[in-house]
Amino acid sequence: MTNNITKLFNIKYPIIQGGMVWCSGWELASAVSNAGGLGLIGAGSMYPDILKEHIQKTQKATNKPYGVNLPLLYPQIDDHIKIILEEKVPIVFTSAGNPKKYTALLKENGITVVHVIANLKFALKCVEAGVDAIVAEGFEAGGHNGHEETTTMALIPNIRSAVNIPLIAAGGIGSGQAMLAAMTLGADGVQVGSRFAASTESSAHESFKQLILDAKDGDTKLSLKELGPVRLLKNEFFEQVQNAYANNATKEELASLLGKGRAKKGMFEGDLIEGELEIGQVSSSINNILSSKEIIEEMIIDYNHALKSLNSL
Repeated sequence: MTNNITKLFNIKYPIIQGGMVWCSGWELASAVSNAGGLGLIGAGSMYPDILKEHIQKTQKATNKPYGVNLPLLYPQIDDHIKIILEEKVPIVFTSAGNPKKYTALLKENGITVVHVIANLKFALKCVEAGVDAIVAEGFEAGGHNGHEETTTMALIPNIRSAVNIPLIAAGGIGSGQAMLAAMTLGADGVQVGSRFAASTESSAHESFKQLILDAKDGDTKLSLKELGPVRLLKNEFFEQVQNAYANNATKEELASLLGKGRAKKGMFEGDLIEGELEIGQVSSSINNILSSKEIIEEMIIDYNHALKSLNSL
């Protein structure tokens, strides 16, 4: 399978693993890259020295292209940038900030730059900034999300009609059928998060992985828009947030309730009661834990089967 995305990243399949906090360490990133996709290290949950360690371990574990997902709002962003340049990371996905801030610097150092957006306005800013590709993420996605709550099916054709650079669809994609649908709408590839969160190489806690398998339709909801929209699995902490809203909590009170380290507590340490459990709507369709290689192989088989069925209509 060869197209703009496989050529841009020099990968076999146009499948990118989302750089999810507390799930996307070197083991997942290298496994996805070795399986023919593009693995991403999720830098948003890593101190600079930890990021450096994960980059070096990834470099030892794979000779395939890999990348780092870099939220621009991270407090020690300049330290992360320095490490990325020193370690000669080939690909960087930036998010949660202005794409103009670091794109030129990264590209000057030979790095392929991709920026994650959730609306047309920022897609156009990406083109102006000179990024090499865009990830357009619908609000079905887990974790931090767009304020507009635009679905992937509405977002992708809207972005495709306005930009000519390579486009990657994200949000609600966990199968070959969904991959085909996204590419039919105009995407050149897909970014997959939740499905890889429930993989053997994911650094998520086993209890969280099991909760993903147990998730049913409607078990996730977008919340905390005042602080930054995030899609969460419903648990006791989520109910505390709902009660705070019912009592007309201020932004400051919501921030106090969230506190620090809740995502780590939930996804990495396995506290399913008090933790923040970030996962996408597609979790209701995930029913087994597979290796990254098995996930990619299954997606490609299902993609080809769906394409064959579509051609027969």
